[in-house]
Order: sequence, then C-alpha cells, then structure tokens
Amino acid sequence: MAWKIEDVDASRQFMLDNYDFVDPVKVGIIGWSHGGLISLMNIFDHPDNYKVAFAGVPVSDLVARMGYKDDEYRDLYSADYHIGKTADENVNEYRRRSPAWNAEKLQTPLLIHTNTNDEDVNVLEVEHLIKSLKAADKKFEYEIFKDMPGGHSFDRMDTKAAREIRVKIYKFFR
Repeated sequence: MAWKIEDVDASRQFMLDNYDFVDPVKVGIIGWSHGGLISLMNIFDHPDNYKVAFAGVPVSDLVARMGYKDDEYRDLYSADYHIGKTADENVNEYRRRSPAWNAEKLQTPLLIHTNTNDEDVNVLEVEHLIKSLKAADKKFEYEIFKDMPGGHSFDRMDTKAAREIRVKIYKFFR
C-alpha cells in the first residue's frame, strides 16, 4: 500500500508541474474506503503538500481489519506482491500502514465520515482512528452517521441526505 501513497503524491506533483491553473497552496485530498486510507497516509507522510483532507469510511486499522475480513481478503495482503506476511507474522508492518497507528502525524485539517451499518469498513476501525487522533490531541472533525441508507456508499448516492453530506464536505474544503 505504501507505493500507492507515493503514487498519489507524485500525481499531485505532476499536476502542479504541468498545469498552471492548479494552485499549489490549495491542494486537497479526498478518498473513500481504501482511498480514505491513501488520503490519510498522504497527509501523514506529506503534511506540507495538502491544505485539507477528507476521509470517507476510511480503512483505518489493518490489524483489526484482518480479524473480521474473510480469508480471500486476508490473502491479498499476505501475498508476496503486497505485504508478504499475515498480520500475525508481521503486525508492525500492518500497523505502519494503518492510519489509526499513525495518528500522531496529523497536521492537516481533516474531516472523517463513517456509517454504523457499513458492511465493508466496520465502524470499529474508524472509531479506533478517531480515538487515536483524540489521544494524540489532534484537531479534526468527524461524524459517525447512524444506519444511513447505502451502508458503505451512503454519501455517494443520489439521495437528498447524501447530497447534503457532500455539501458538508465541500464546505469543509472551502
């Protein structure tokens, strides 16, 4: 996963180098699910490169995640082309790649959204991230939505509630 973080930051730099309309002091980053993890790790590893960030239902704790996902999902992470070992075999690497275990690095304004009925990213992962950020005395905003229709995709649907949630995100970025 670390390479994806560097790829995303490299794409930010590519845009800055090649397009005059991109303002280098107004670059934000948005991601949902695994993209939320990538957004979080980018602001943790490259805090000066992003003015603001949003993480929607972010994968937040790979150690906890390996405990509730199925074997097929766990096999993706332990494959040689990824981490190469299970969480039991290399818990420190799973922590290194988990936003909840890197909360002390936060410097960028951050908004987090999650949903209690998400069947992909269990709310416990995001709650661990929130608790870790609070324990590190970091300033950020978050909202835990209760049983919103759409589960994992609750804020990306074409419903009045989802549109209102997206407006909250846009206002945060402004």
